[in-house]
Amino acid sequence: MGDAIFESFIRFNLLVNGSVRPNQLHKEATKYVSAKAQAVMIHRLLDMESLSEEEIGVVRRGRNAKSGTIPKNTDVQTYRYSTAFEALLGYHYLLGNKERLNELMTLGYETIQLGQNG
Repeated sequence: MGDAIFESFIRFNLLVNGSVRPNQLHKEATKYVSAKAQAVMIHRLLDMESLSEEEIGVVRRGRNAKSGTIPKNTDVQTYRYSTAFEALLGYHYLLGNKERLNELMTLGYETIQLGQNG
């Protein structure tokens, strides 16, 4: 669930902010929803110590979940951390924690924007 919710959030923000034309949307969105980008996002959240103990537990379980395959374009550790980020978003989505979900997605979005512009 987390990956679908986040991709929708990213695409919406890119279009609303005028950052991208519709024909460039997929390419630009990939910068935010890639395993590498999501791993950066979860590391920032952990470094900022902005997650509750419960959220850290969700991240840990998401990171340690076994996957049948790993994409060719990333390493196992990066993929696991990106899965942890998606698990955290899915957790809040399924619990109906819309405010916290939006806060986490916004932090993720801003993290990548700062990396591209700074």
